Amino acid sequence: MGKLEKKISEDLRSSIKSKDALRTSTLRMITAAVQNLLIEKKTDGLDDSDVLKIITKQVKQHQDSIENFKKGNRLDLVEKEEKELTILQSYMPEQLSEKELETIVKKVIADTGAKSKSDFGNIMKVVMQETKGKADGKATSAIVQKLLP
Repeated sequence: MGKLEKKISEDLRSSIKSKDALRTSTLRMITAAVQNLLIEKKTDGLDDSDVLKIITKQVKQHQDSIENFKKGNRLDLVEKEEKELTILQSYMPEQLSEKELETIVKKVIADTGAKSKSDFGNIMKVVMQETKGKADGKATSAIVQKLLP
């Protein structure tokens, strides 16, 4: 069991004790996804990068839901999703600033010798591996597109 998985488990126990229903349901959602991955991988424990992938996926799902609920004028659901999103983001590593991300992208472009937009996929793959959850895919994509000749 990785540090992140252990922290989530401890936080779940304390949220149950403090009767924080929203935090409890959000952490149970993460725990269920972790259990599903454990079963899928047929293993006893996951490392922090696996748990981080799960949380990243759920963050993206919540962001998409918020966007769709706003379009549908469901402000009650937007508020709930935003609160859950805040809880999920508390388990994510600190996000890189746009300037830091731009520096990484420039370095990767120079290192790989990318010369055109056709190198976009390769650049994105390397940048996302280097940032590992510290950068949003949409923001990264926009910077890569801006910097590629």
